[in-house]
Amino acid sequence: MEQRRSERRRARGYLVGCVVAVLLWSGASAQSRYSISEEVNEGTVVGNIAKDLGLDKSTLRDRKYRIVSSNADHLFHVNQNDGVLYVSRKIDREEVCAQSSTCLINLKTVLENPLEVHYVDVEVLDINDHSPSFPEKVTTLEIFESVLPGARIPLQHARDPDGGIFSVQQYKLSPNDHFRLEVKDKGEDGKIPFLIVQKSLDREIAERQSLMLTALDGGKPQKSGEMEIIVNILDINDNAPVFSKDVYSVMLDENAPTGTTVIEVNATDLDAGPNGEVVYSFSSIVNHRLLKLFDINPSTGEIIVKGLIDYEERDKYEIEIQASDTGFVPMATQKSVIIKIVDINDNAPVIEVTSFSNSIPEDSRPGTTVALISVNDLDSGLNGKVICSIGEDVPFALSPSLRDKMYSLVTKSPLDRETKSQYDVTIIAKDAGQPSLSSEKTISVVVSDVNDNSPEFSLSPYTFYVTEANEPGASVFSVKAFDRDETENALISYHILRDGSKDNRVTSFLNIHTENGDILALKSFDFESLKTFQFQVVASDSGTPSLSSNVTVNVFILDQNDNAPVILYPVSSNGSAEGVEEVPRNVNAGHLVTKVRAYDADIGYNGWLLFSLQEVTDQSLFGLDRYTGQIRTLRSFTETDEAQHKLVILVKDNGNVSLSATATVMVKVVEPKEAFAAADVKSATKDEEDNNVTFYLMITLGSVSTLFLISIIVLVAMQCSKSTDYTSKYIQEPNYDGTLCHSIQYRSGEKRYMLVGPRMSIGSTIVPGSHANTLMLPDRRTPGEVSPMYDFYN
Repeated sequence: MEQRRSERRRARGYLVGCVVAVLLWSGASAQSRYSISEEVNEGTVVGNIAKDLGLDKSTLRDRKYRIVSSNADHLFHVNQNDGVLYVSRKIDREEVCAQSSTCLINLKTVLENPLEVHYVDVEVLDINDHSPSFPEKVTTLEIFESVLPGARIPLQHARDPDGGIFSVQQYKLSPNDHFRLEVKDKGEDGKIPFLIVQKSLDREIAERQSLMLTALDGGKPQKSGEMEIIVNILDINDNAPVFSKDVYSVMLDENAPTGTTVIEVNATDLDAGPNGEVVYSFSSIVNHRLLKLFDINPSTGEIIVKGLIDYEERDKYEIEIQASDTGFVPMATQKSVIIKIVDINDNAPVIEVTSFSNSIPEDSRPGTTVALISVNDLDSGLNGKVICSIGEDVPFALSPSLRDKMYSLVTKSPLDRETKSQYDVTIIAKDAGQPSLSSEKTISVVVSDVNDNSPEFSLSPYTFYVTEANEPGASVFSVKAFDRDETENALISYHILRDGSKDNRVTSFLNIHTENGDILALKSFDFESLKTFQFQVVASDSGTPSLSSNVTVNVFILDQNDNAPVILYPVSSNGSAEGVEEVPRNVNAGHLVTKVRAYDADIGYNGWLLFSLQEVTDQSLFGLDRYTGQIRTLRSFTETDEAQHKLVILVKDNGNVSLSATATVMVKVVEPKEAFAAADVKSATKDEEDNNVTFYLMITLGSVSTLFLISIIVLVAMQCSKSTDYTSKYIQEPNYDGTLCHSIQYRSGEKRYMLVGPRMSIGSTIVPGSHANTLMLPDRRTPGEVSPMYDFYN
C-alpha cells in the first residue's frame, strides 16, 4: 500500500502544474476536454471551465452553474464562483474504466436562466500503480521422473490492472537445471508462460523442486508479481534401498540379556510409496548358528540378542543384513554388520600344576624348583591379566618364568623336616577385572628327610641306682635316645664305649641291647666293694653317613641289708661273743657296767644298730641303752641280790629283713676290795683289748668314710654340671649319739624318706633309688609346704 502511495505521489508531482486545459472550441458542439492523471489528490484543479467556455464568472452562481452527470458528479465538482473544475476524490482509473485502453469521463454541466448545456470531457491518464499478480501465490505441478526433455507444461499467466505499457510485459523463471520458460503472446488474452523440461528428472535427487515465476510490467520503475511453482517429481521404482552407513560396527557385552538391542540399522529408498518402503531381514547366506543368537525387526532394522553371547566362544560376528523395498519388482541391498563382543570378567583364573615333585629333601638349597604352575584366564585384556601369589607364610615363593602366565614354585629359605614335614601351599590367582575374580589351588609339599640330626639321649648324663646283689644277666637299667630324623635315619643302635682303660674295666661286666638300650649286668654288684662307677654309651643312627652321640652313665650301687652286725665287744670267740664284768656291790644306780660295741658294714637303715636285752636274770637291776649299747645299773645292789648275773644282748640292724647278732655279758657282783684287785689285773688286759678294738674300728670307719667321700664328691660334681633347675635341698636331723650313724630326710613325690647310716660330712648326698635301706616317714607337711629335699629326678 505504501508503495502504491509513493507511486501516486510521484505521478502527482509529475502532473501538477502541467494540467493542460485545452479548450477545443467547436462552434457547433461547445465542448471542452481536459486530461488528469489518476490518483491525484482531492482538490486538484482540472481546468477553468468558465474561462475556457467564455462564460461570465459573475453570473455563474446566479445561474446555478453545476455538473449534472450522475456517473461522474462524485468524482468532480465545479466552483460556482470562478468556474474552476476540481477533483472531488482520488480517482482510480482501473476502478472507473476497468481494462479500457482510454479512460474518458464525460461531464454534463448546465446554466439556468437561460438554460445552457455544456459538455466537458476529462481523460484520466493511467499511471503504473498496480503490480502484476497471479491468481495463486503457489501452484503445484506433478511430473513423473521418467518424463522426457522438451515436455511443455502451461502455467497460469499474471494479470495487471494497469493498461498499455504498464500491463504485464514479460515473465522470468528462477534459475534451475531442469526447466526453462517460454512465453506465448495470446493477444487480448495476454502473454501465456510455458514450463519446458530441458533435463531428465530424478526424484531420488530432488523429489520436489521450487521455482519462482516472476511477471514484470513496463513501468519505470518496473513492478512485478511472483508465483511459486512447486514441482513434485513422481516416483518410479528405479532405486534400491541404501544403508545409512558404509560400515556398521558395534560393541556388545558378552552375556547380554535376551532382548538387548545390539544395533539399529537404517536403509532408505529414494523412491516413494511402496517403492521406497524398506523391510529388513538376514541374508540367506547367514549361518544358521547366528540365527540362534540374533534376530532382526523387519520394520525397524533393530538387531536384538536372542541367545547366549560368549566372548570365549567367539569374539566377533559378521552378519549380512538385507534391506528390500516393497515395489512391484522389489530391489534389495545387503550390508555387513560387524558385532564385536566385549569381554566381561566372567571367568575365574584356572590354575594348573604342570610338573610337580610332591617330595623335596630338607637340605634343598633356596631357589630349588618344586613345581611348575601355569595360569590361564579365558577372558581378555585386564580381565585376563592374572597375578599369582601365595596365601600364607611358607618357605616358598612364586618365580615368574620367561613364558607368560607360567610360574615356578621355588624354595625361598632352608627347610627343616624336623620342624615341619609338610606344607600346604595355597596358590591364589587373581585377575585384574572389575570386579576381580580369583581362584585357589592347594599343593601339598612333603619335606623328605635327610640324615642331619644325631641321636639325642633323653638325659645327659644318666644317673642310675642299682641295688647290690643284683641277678647276673638281668637288665639293671636302660638308656634311651631318639633321633629327629625318620625311617633309616632315625633307626638307632646302642653300644658301650670300651676303651680298655683301668677306670673303665667295669664295662667288661656290662652288656647293652643294641636295639632298645637295655643294659645288662653280667655279675652281681657288691656295695661294700664297689659303690659307684661311670661309663659311656654310644647311640648311632642307620643313616648314610651314620651320625652318633655319646652319653655318660653314672651308676651308684645301693646298699642292701646283706651284712649282719659284728660284735666288737665283747670279743667274739668260737662264733659267740661273751664277756665277764665285775661290779662292786656298793655302786649306785646308773653305774656303767660295760658297753657293748658293734658295727654293720651296711649303711643307712641297714647299718643302723639297735640294742636290746634278750635275756636278763633281774630286769630291775640292769638297763641297756638301745642306741649306745651301754649297760648301767638301775639300782643299788642288795644283800639278797645274786652274785652273778647273765645278760644276753641282741644287736640288730634296721633292714627290711633285719639281721642280728647276740652278745653275752656275765656280771659278777664282788666286794669292793676284790673289785679293786681284780680291776688292776684286768685293767692291763682290757687296755690291750680296747686298743685292738679301737684300731679295728678306726680302720673300718676310715675305709667307709673314704669311700663315701669319693662318692659324695662325684655326686656333687655331677649335680653341679646339671641345670640350675635341679636344685638340691636337704633336711638334716640331729644325729644319734652312739653307734656311728646319721640320718638324712628326703622327699620323692608324695612320700617322705629318712636314710640312716654312718656319719658323713656335711654336703654328702644320698639319692633315693631303692627302698631296701630306707625308712618311710609319714608326711606331716601342711598344705602348700615345700619340703627341703634333694630331687635327682626334677
